[in-house]
Amino acid sequence: MPRKASRQALAALLCLVVAGAAQAQWKWRDARGNVQYSDMPPPPGVPEKDILQRPAAAARAIVVVPAGQAASAAASAPKPAASSPSKAEQDATARQKQDQDREAAKQKEEERRLAEQRRENCSRAQASLRDLQSGLRLTRTNDKGERVFMDDAQRQAEIERTRQIVTSECR
Repeated sequence: MPRKASRQALAALLCLVVAGAAQAQWKWRDARGNVQYSDMPPPPGVPEKDILQRPAAAARAIVVVPAGQAASAAASAPKPAASSPSKAEQDATARQKQDQDREAAKQKEEERRLAEQRRENCSRAQASLRDLQSGLRLTRTNDKGERVFMDDAQRQAEIERTRQIVTSECR
């Protein structure tokens, strides 16, 4: 049992150490005097005096390089990590994404509406074509408002026009 208790204590201690590192925060004053917070170190141009807080485990290493080796040391020095985007940049990106999502939703709704209208037009044209091909006598209203029966030539012309509508709307 003592071994099990010591393992548990070691695991708890390890969790505390890891949790402390996970909460590491940098705090510095930018060129405009605004205080910035991040889990990433400040950009390389920030003077040492403007760094207000750094994680306990992080300390900027000051490397003394002999004069002849300065160029090779600069080339082999690790590159600083890119700083995370500012709050304003994140907000602008979020707004832009919302605008794109709204625009996509509008476009999708318009496409849905057009598809519904096309289905309705197709259904009507097919019903009209069935009526025209049924052989029943059909009437139309002329310019004077009188009912007149369609002759065979008018019926054939109307059938051709309706077939074109069916072809275009019923894809």
